[in-house]
Amino acid sequence: MKIISTNIAEARIINWKGKEVPTGLYKFGVDKGIFLGKEDVKHDNVIDRRYHGGVDKACYLYSADHYRYWQDLYPHLEMPWGMFGENLTVKGLHEKETNIGDTYKIGEAVVQITQPRQPCFKLQFRFNNDNIVRQFIDSGLSGVYVRILQKGHVNPGDSMMLIDKKQSLSIHEVYTLLYAGEFDEKVKKAVNDPLIAESCKRDLIKRWGDYL
Repeated sequence: MKIISTNIAEARIINWKGKEVPTGLYKFGVDKGIFLGKEDVKHDNVIDRRYHGGVDKACYLYSADHYRYWQDLYPHLEMPWGMFGENLTVKGLHEKETNIGDTYKIGEAVVQITQPRQPCFKLQFRFNNDNIVRQFIDSGLSGVYVRILQKGHVNPGDSMMLIDKKQSLSIHEVYTLLYAGEFDEKVKKAVNDPLIAESCKRDLIKRWGDYL
């Protein structure tokens, strides 16, 4: 796996359906790279810390390979790296092959996979389409959040090297559990995994608590 783009955001105010909404979704590539800190990416603008940033979601990674899927759905829409609000655009990152707790060396940093990204309505800003959240869920192409085990600088062109593989649920499996129509026993494994993000665990318990 390889880092294709390192991205940060400037805060913006978007007029959406008659309301002014602040967002840090509009990421742009920075050639000099980014610094991964314990709770966020240095110089990145994280607006709503209920859902972004913090120890378990310090950095968001999305696969460069997925862009073709979205470009086919939105052929007339320009899609620069960072389109999905990711800090790191990564070639070769796939949710079915990435497990909760997997650890990677990226540049100077060491990161650990914690959960899939759950889309919010602000994706509609970039796609100008009310259907994008549902499409994002149905695609299974969630990207991944990570915690930072070792802070450090990451540059475009750096490799993302696996240094510890866990026998846990994949990001794709967890993502499916969050939105599934029927209960799956895998939920029990997910909520008992000490390395899954607390917010993801809460969402699984909120959805499936009657079965646990």
